[in-house]
Amino acid sequence: MDRAVVVVAAGSGTRLGTGTAKAFVPVAGSLMLARALEPLFALPTPALVVVVAPTSHLDECRQLVAAVAGAAVAYTAVVPGGADRHASVEAGLAVLPDSVTAVLVHDAARCLTPAAQFARVFEAVAAGDGAGFVPALPVTDTVKRVDGDVVVETVDRAALVGVQTPQGFPLAALRRAYAASSRSETDDAGVFQAAGGTVRSVPGDADAFKITTPWDLGRAESIVRARSGAAAGPPVRFGLGVDVHAFDDAAACRVGLLDFAGEAGLSGHSDGDAVAHAVCDALLSAGGLGDIGGRFGTADPRYAGATGDVFVRGAVALLADAGLVPVSVTVQVIGNRPRIGGRRQEMQDALAAVVGAPVAVSGTTTDGLGFTGRGEGLAAIATAVVRPA
Repeated sequence: MDRAVVVVAAGSGTRLGTGTAKAFVPVAGSLMLARALEPLFALPTPALVVVVAPTSHLDECRQLVAAVAGAAVAYTAVVPGGADRHASVEAGLAVLPDSVTAVLVHDAARCLTPAAQFARVFEAVAAGDGAGFVPALPVTDTVKRVDGDVVVETVDRAALVGVQTPQGFPLAALRRAYAASSRSETDDAGVFQAAGGTVRSVPGDADAFKITTPWDLGRAESIVRARSGAAAGPPVRFGLGVDVHAFDDAAACRVGLLDFAGEAGLSGHSDGDAVAHAVCDALLSAGGLGDIGGRFGTADPRYAGATGDVFVRGAVALLADAGLVPVSVTVQVIGNRPRIGGRRQEMQDALAAVVGAPVAVSGTTTDGLGFTGRGEGLAAIATAVVRPA
């Protein structure tokens, strides 16, 4: 194993004002540390993950790390932090095996840092000449130098960047730098540079900001909620439809919008197509639009002898009026005959053309039980998924 990440999570979070260790503050339902760790286990190349935790939360931290890492828990370790960040980083570095060549040091408070940023820093360290690397963003605000409350001058921001974590280094060189540090440096790059190391920058990410104040926490929660909403997409709705028809030897057999020559038909006010009728009911159910009897009842002479596609098209039109469109439909045909296996794809295509969305058809029998088993009729059960148009 030649890669490692030290996640510093031992901060008290005094400025956040939550009364608990910062890394254990919830961010939109998940603890800050859990959100900080999740991207690490999405990296394509394995890395050791060492979490430096508050001494008061060691057991809780071990449980959390195990839950996030899952099957990769063997790649993790939890160690107690020190009196300050400097001591905590040293504690994390101390437990890494000498086989590690590249180490990243990351603040758990930057819990929305994407996996791509970790990969970018790892790659830079691996390809570098012993230098350290920090992710950085250009300064976009106008910067002023002040003396008290008096503005002295405008500072050229072209040469300024905002630095983030993870910061990456060759492990042996970073250990030597920490051992020689005067503790006056404010970050790992400062420690490394003070020991004579070269530090270069790679592009940072706006989401890798540090949660320090309640405003930062609210900002992080808003970002998570916005992402969750975007990932979920428009809310979908589900519907169920069931239809049963008895066989009628005098009627033509029409099932799933297909004609089956030589088979007994299905009795009904229309063509008795139990499959099409179940699909219609499922679509109406998903839209909260009632059922086939209420919308296309037997009292209406327009539907006497109507084919199944009339009802399915009607249901799709009613959905459109309600601002909804079908997403998918599934149908289970229950009966001994007609046998649909050889025409399943044809039936799916015919139904999908009317529904305007994919339709999956399957068939089964009841092993001789019930009215379908006795060959008295046919049943169909359909489910439908619809979404806002």
